[in-house]
Amino acid sequence: MGIYDLSVRAIRAVYSAHIATPPVLDADTVFPAAQRFAAAWPEIREEALLLARQLHKVPRFHELMKEQSEISANDGRDWRLFLLKVYGVDIAKNMAACPRLAELISSEPDVLSATLSFLAPHKHIPRHSGPFKGVLRFQLGVSVPLAEDGRPASVLAIEDVEYRIGDGDYLLWDDTFAHEVWNRSDETRVALLLDVRRRNMPRGLTLLSRLLIAMIGFTARFRGLA
Repeated sequence: MGIYDLSVRAIRAVYSAHIATPPVLDADTVFPAAQRFAAAWPEIREEALLLARQLHKVPRFHELMKEQSEISANDGRDWRLFLLKVYGVDIAKNMAACPRLAELISSEPDVLSATLSFLAPHKHIPRHSGPFKGVLRFQLGVSVPLAEDGRPASVLAIEDVEYRIGDGDYLLWDDTFAHEVWNRSDETRVALLLDVRRRNMPRGLTLLSRLLIAMIGFTARFRGLA
């Protein structure tokens, strides 16, 4: 186990000792802006599909995060991420490419990171857990293929419970819980992923979160992501 994994486990343990919320939360209560993003789904979709025309220019996840290559470069199928914001740091060029989405992101101070996620046909992201509970993951279906039974063909399993997030639908969840993803279709699945600041934590964890967010934002700049 590398330094990255050990650090993540230690941080996760600190938060887990004080936070006992369930894997999935009520988005409309915890993140009221969810409805604004969902209402803008057709415009977000239009911007995302323009990017998809030149998908080869969008980096794969393991090209951005080599430490987690085992969940991206695992099956020869692509998981590509178009980063618009990374822990408080705007990626100006990418924000300019998606003006409506950028407007929404900029209007919500609790949105710390924003990414358009492109999952190749039949791609599987193996079971894994996110780094820390200081943020929550908001997922909006942007362009989601349908299975033969009419349900979304993309499946998100959180602690072995399956969720299918269709076009314009959304879910707010804690990605420190074990999760994995399948795209069980012949088409690319597109989703909007937001990392949203978790509110109402103990003061010590709030301060720790601010420090971690600042450090990750600095690292993004150092790596040339922003």
